[in-house]
Amino acid sequence: MTLEQLRIFVAVAEREHVTRAAADLNLTQSATSAAIAALEHRHAVKLFDRVGRRIALTDAGRLFLQEARAILTRAAAGEQVLSDLAGLKRGRLSFAASQTIGNYWLPQRLAAFRKRHPGVETPLVIGNTETVTAAIHDGLADIGLVEGEIDDPHLTQEVVAKDAMSIVVAPEHPWSARDVVTPEEFGETSWVLREPGSGTRQLLETVLRRVGQTIADLDIALELPANEAVRAAVEAGAGASLMSRLVVATALRSGVLLEIPVEIPPRRFLMLRHKERYVGRAAQAFRALLDLETLANASEHSAS
Repeated sequence: MTLEQLRIFVAVAEREHVTRAAADLNLTQSATSAAIAALEHRHAVKLFDRVGRRIALTDAGRLFLQEARAILTRAAAGEQVLSDLAGLKRGRLSFAASQTIGNYWLPQRLAAFRKRHPGVETPLVIGNTETVTAAIHDGLADIGLVEGEIDDPHLTQEVVAKDAMSIVVAPEHPWSARDVVTPEEFGETSWVLREPGSGTRQLLETVLRRVGQTIADLDIALELPANEAVRAAVEAGAGASLMSRLVVATALRSGVLLEIPVEIPPRRFLMLRHKERYVGRAAQAFRALLDLETLANASEHSAS
């Protein structure tokens, strides 16, 4: 059994599709199928059920997936130790981030990190808060960055930034002429929301709880899986939405969207790491970069 076979098995198991796994791994479909077949033949166990073009993990495959992920995590930790010995001249620091952070806040910081450490790879996967947390648990990412609140004793959580939030509508929305809107009035209009598990939706749920309401009290016109889709729907007049100002800044400046005067608390950007996993020099260097940015911002504010 080789680490390459384990990587292929995990990729196929997560996607439940040989062709997609092969493409993501830059392998041919035949090489991917051969690796799975070799595992099954060597150990005389069936890892996948094949029904037409579909595949699904067997009970044995589901058990083996947990072990395969654990082995790959340990191998990655060993590789990280060796990379540290090389003094950050090469290595890998993997990230998982929720959508607002991954699309709007993190890229410029990854670019700054790569300028300092060009030999360190920084792969990034983007999902919602729940999927990012799972990636840290499974060892698929070294650092997680989320907007949603986390209740997990296995993860360290550190605030690295704050994000201003806005209730936004299209210019023709009835609220556009209002001087004040309160959370108690949120039930008066239709809403466009992110999916359950997203940090934005969690914050809206928190705001509603403070006035004795829940998401069920809202008229949800659309529930969409991406910030850009939510913004486009609101621009088209589908309803109101709670969104990060990072996402709607351009639309607000151009007048395509209007910000409704509602007091919404800022949310925190949290950096997650697993308590039991090795913190390499690359992760330490990234954290130091964020500290430098914080100091620079503080200096600018004090000067102004």
